Amino acid sequence: MSPESEAAAPKRRRGGGRRGAADRRGSAVIEQMPWKIPYNTDAPTEPLTPEGVEAVHDGAMRILEEIGIEILNAEALEIFRKAGCTISGENVRMGRDMVLEYVAMAPSEWTLTPRNPDRTLPVGGNAMIFGNVSSPPNYWDMSLGTKVAGTREQCANLMRLTQYFNCIHFAGGYPVEPVDIHASVRHLDVMYDKLCITDKVVHTYSLGKERVEDTMEMVRIAGGLTHEEFDATPRMYTNINSTSPLKHDIPMLDGWMRMARRRQGLVVTPFTLAGAMAPVTMSGAVAQSLAEGLIAVVLAQIISPGAPCAIGTFTSNVDMKSGAPAFGTPEYMRATQMTGQMARFYGLPMRASGVCAANVPDGQAMWETSNSLWSAVQSGTNMVYHAAGWLEGGLIASPEKFIMDCEILQMIQRYFDPDICKTGPDEIALDAIAEVGNDGHFFGIQHTQDRYQTAFYQPFVSDWRNYEAWESAGGVQTPERAHHLFRQIIDTFEEPPLDVAIKEELAAFVAMRKEEGGAPTDF
Repeated sequence: MSPESEAAAPKRRRGGGRRGAADRRGSAVIEQMPWKIPYNTDAPTEPLTPEGVEAVHDGAMRILEEIGIEILNAEALEIFRKAGCTISGENVRMGRDMVLEYVAMAPSEWTLTPRNPDRTLPVGGNAMIFGNVSSPPNYWDMSLGTKVAGTREQCANLMRLTQYFNCIHFAGGYPVEPVDIHASVRHLDVMYDKLCITDKVVHTYSLGKERVEDTMEMVRIAGGLTHEEFDATPRMYTNINSTSPLKHDIPMLDGWMRMARRRQGLVVTPFTLAGAMAPVTMSGAVAQSLAEGLIAVVLAQIISPGAPCAIGTFTSNVDMKSGAPAFGTPEYMRATQMTGQMARFYGLPMRASGVCAANVPDGQAMWETSNSLWSAVQSGTNMVYHAAGWLEGGLIASPEKFIMDCEILQMIQRYFDPDICKTGPDEIALDAIAEVGNDGHFFGIQHTQDRYQTAFYQPFVSDWRNYEAWESAGGVQTPERAHHLFRQIIDTFEEPPLDVAIKEELAAFVAMRKEEGGAPTDF
C-alpha cells in the first residue's frame, strides 16, 4: 500500500493488541516462567587489562587506518568516499578519529517494538534478550532420526516454539531454511508465517533490495502502522555478517543501508574463525572482528546519525586437525568476554550466540551450548542469537534441542532473580534455624511450608527423580522427553490474535509480490 492510498484505508485494530497476549502460553503443556525481560546485574567478566583494551582497540583502528576493508557495494563505497575516507579501488581506510566520532553517534540503548507492544524489547544496558535458532539449511528430530533439508512446515513448527516459550524474546531469521519454497519468494511466505504465528520482534535478512523492502512493508502492515509510525522507532532488525577477512559484500550492505535510512535495528556480526578467517590468536581475531564491525556502524551513522546499531561477536576457533568450526570452547568464551569489554568501550550494545558443534542433542550439545550461553552472561551480552535449537555448527535445527536449550534459558532467567539474594530477616531465617536447632530438619516447619512452592527453580524437561523412580517410569532420556513436549506443544498451539483485515492485507501483499516475481536469486 502506498503512502497516498494509506489515508483512504479503513482503520483497523492493532495486531496483537493488549489482550494479555504477552502472557499467552497456548495450552498449559508445561508450567513455564512468565514472559519477562531478564536484567543481568552481575559484574561482567573482563579478561583484558586496561592496557589490553587499548591494545585491542589500537589493533582494530590500525586495521581501519592502514590495511582497510574491502567494500564491494558501489553505493556504500561512494558514501565512504564523500565522507572523506581514503579509497583505493574497493579498499576503504579511515582514521580513528573519524571512526570514534561516528560510533559515538550510535545510541548505547534502544528498543524494538513488534506488532504486540507488550513484547517491546530493550536493547542495551543490563537487558539480556534471547532469540531462536536461525538459518540452518537442515532439520533433525527424533521421529526422523536423521538430518533432512528444511521445509516450510518444519520452519513454522520451530516458529511455534519461538512463540510458545516465554524465555524466547525475539524471532530471528528462518529457524530452518525452507528449501521447498523457491528462493525468489521464500522471504514472503516465511515472513507471512512468522507474522501470523508470533507477535514477537522479527528479523529480516539483508539480501538485496526486494527482500528488505518486502519484509519491512509486511512488518508495517502487520502492526497496522503508517509509514511515519514505522519509521519513528525500530520495529524489526537485521543482522549482517562481514565476509571475513576484511570484506563486506554487495547485498548485505544494500539491506543494511535501507534499514538504516528507516532507522530499524542494525546488528553487524563478523564471523571470524581464529586460525582460518582471522589470526590464530584470540586477541588478534577480536581486533579484526571489531574493525569489520565498526566500519558498518560508521556507514549507518553517516547515512542516518543516531541509527540504532549493535555489534556482534561470532569469534571462535577451528579444529586445527580438520578445519571444522568449534563452538563453546574456552577460546570462544574468552573471545566473547573480550568483545563484551570492547563493546562497552565503544558504547554499543552487543550480540552473542548460543552455539555448539554437536550433531544431535546429546551431552556435547548441551555442555557446548551452556558454555556459549554463560559466556554471554559473563560478557554482558544484550542480544543472544541462536539461543535455542542450534546443532552442527549452525547446519541443523532441532526442536528437541530447542526445548532442552529453553531449560537453560529459564535457569539463567531464574539466576537473575533478585529474590534469590535477598537478605532480610525472613531470608536470614534465624527463627527457623533456632526452631530446628541441631537435631531436626527444615521440611516440616512453617518457614519452609510458606515458601516451598516458589523457593527453587522448577524444571520442565529435566528429571530430578532418582534412578529407580526414573527407571520405573519408563527410563525416558532427556531428548525423548523433549520430543514428547514438542509434539504436545505443536498439537495444542494457538496463534496470537491478529486482525482479520490485517491478515488479509498481508496475504494480498504476498500474492502481489509473487505475481511480480519476488526477489532475484543471484547477486
